[in-house]
Amino acid sequence: MSSDGRTALERWITSGGHWEVVGERDGTAIVALLTCDGGQEMDRVTLPAAALPAR
Repeated sequence: MSSDGRTALERWITSGGHWEVVGERDGTAIVALLTCDGGQEMDRVTLPAAALPAR
C-alpha cells in the first residue's frame, strides 16, 4: 500500500495537484490529494512519512 501511495502522490503532483499531510502516526503519513483550483479534497493516500517528497 505504501508504494502505491507514493506512486499515486507522485502522479498527482505531476498532474498539477496539490497535497497536504492531514495526519501522521507511527511513521505513517496520511496525505490529502487536493485540486489545484480551489483545494477541494479528492482522495487520500497513506505512505511512510520518510517517503514524502520535499516541499
